[in-house]
Amino acid sequence: MRMDFEKIVNEIKKLQLEEKEEIKTLIEKYIIEERRGEIQSNYKKSKKEAKKGKLGFSSDIAELKKFIER
Repeated sequence: MRMDFEKIVNEIKKLQLEEKEEIKTLIEKYIIEERRGEIQSNYKKSKKEAKKGKLGFSSDIAELKKFIER
C-alpha cells in the first residue's frame, strides 16, 4: 500500500498545475462524500439505539460522565 501511495504522489508531482488543482478538487469532494456517509451511518446507528432505549439524555454533568463510562 505504501508503495502505491508513493507512486501516486510521484505521478501527481509530474502533472501540470491545472491537473493538480483538479485532483485537489476531486479529493475534497470525495472526502466530503465519505464524511457524509459516516454521518449518515452514525445517525442510523443512533436511531436504532434510541428505539431500543439505549440512548440517554441529560444536562447533568455527573450523569453524562456515567453515560460515557458505559
